[in-house]
Amino acid sequence: MTAEISPRMAIRGRPRTTGAFTCDRCSRAASKHRASWPEGRICGTCFTVAMRTHGNCPGCGTERMLPGRSASHSDNPVCADCAGITQDYHCSGCGTETEHYRQNTCARCSLRSDLAGLLHVDESQGTETTAAKLLGALTGAQRPESILTWLRKSGVRELLERVAIGEIPLSHEALDREPRSLRVEHLRSLLVHHKLLPVRDHYLALFERWLSGKLDDIDDIEVRRPIESFARWHHLRRIRTLSTDGKPTRGPVHSAKQEITETIKFLVWLKVTHGRTVASCLQADVDAWLADGPTTRHAIRTFFVWAVKNRTCTNITIGFRQAKTVPLLTQAQRLTMLKACLTDNIDTLSYRVAATLLLLYAQPVVKIAAMKSTDVILTPDGPRLSLGEEHPAPVPEPFASLLTKHLASRPNMRTGSSSGSPWLFPGYRAGQHVHPNTLMTRLREIGIDLLGARNASLRGLVNEIPAPLVAEMLGYSYQVTQKHATAAAEPWSRYAGTLPGPR
Repeated sequence: MTAEISPRMAIRGRPRTTGAFTCDRCSRAASKHRASWPEGRICGTCFTVAMRTHGNCPGCGTERMLPGRSASHSDNPVCADCAGITQDYHCSGCGTETEHYRQNTCARCSLRSDLAGLLHVDESQGTETTAAKLLGALTGAQRPESILTWLRKSGVRELLERVAIGEIPLSHEALDREPRSLRVEHLRSLLVHHKLLPVRDHYLALFERWLSGKLDDIDDIEVRRPIESFARWHHLRRIRTLSTDGKPTRGPVHSAKQEITETIKFLVWLKVTHGRTVASCLQADVDAWLADGPTTRHAIRTFFVWAVKNRTCTNITIGFRQAKTVPLLTQAQRLTMLKACLTDNIDTLSYRVAATLLLLYAQPVVKIAAMKSTDVILTPDGPRLSLGEEHPAPVPEPFASLLTKHLASRPNMRTGSSSGSPWLFPGYRAGQHVHPNTLMTRLREIGIDLLGARNASLRGLVNEIPAPLVAEMLGYSYQVTQKHATAAAEPWSRYAGTLPGPR
């Protein structure tokens, strides 16, 4: 197996248009020009950049939009007056100098006008009505164009109107009663971000809804009764405790759903095939089920551990499933991928940073997705990463420069929100980080074997650093790093006297 970077990921970004027209600012071909200014005809890309350039004009000293270019220094942006641009880009609604979105008005004024009519906002009734609160939240987005784009999606306007008139109350329970859709979840994210709805654990809520539907689908009471007890008293109670403690619940929810689903399959098979229930289940039944099927069937182990403990059944034992193989890249493969992420433009900056966190620090993708910007500690000696409970990890060059650059230019910082995101990798929805599945898919597309890369990184680290220190620095358990240290022929006993003292 060789480490390769997928060719389809070599170039990222929106493709440039081609045509007979040549932009007089960037000299690139385009299909049509967006504006005609004293320097010539300007393509759409250069026009958009110009409309978003603000600062102090070097010609007149005024702080304003700087769309033009100085006649003496073509690289210096200047204001419209100093550049001789005759078009007036002041919004007729708010007076802001910016790109016009519609009929001499900016995107924010256009959005406010659209929403005011859609939500039937009556300003004489104050700002405490549901419609007024919704209007304020949506027009407060740092990038109002994103909300205008969202409004064009099917069903969004109808959903907002129903919320504004009170047909859908402002509550999580009311939104839960709506058919599940991306537009409902996006609206929920916006309302939570702008404090119109309380924060709640997204994965816990999904699990509760999933469990209710799963139980309703079980017709046999002798199957449903033990499943419901197991799901509610073991899994649901545990996940709620994790949520209350502020710990991530995505992984536990995923495991719980798989264990419940596999247990339902087993109990149904047991009843149909042998006419037995969990109370009369035999060890031979369990052994036959595990031997004649995929490895996912082993997920019933948790149920039987719980059932024996609660005396629902007796004398059923299932050992831990041992993986037959351990995915593992060679260190040469890992280093080749790491070099590509650090020095080549194999993807956008944020995904290169995420890939490096996997390849260099052996961080699980789920944990990477949920990292906060405060986990990057900026010190006079360079950035450090807070990955475990103790000993922030040092960040070597050139990753230190990439990480610092990413921190200053994180994507999705202005979509649907009026304040910065706390996440190191912000997602498309307001107030949420990038979804782990999105991150996993993207890293696989650039040729990274996620589990193989993480195992290789851990093996490399325990060969260079005392394994207990690796556990504390990277947030792993001692058992995991001991396993890798043993596999790498570096037992912990060698490092017993090397652990640093308390700080």
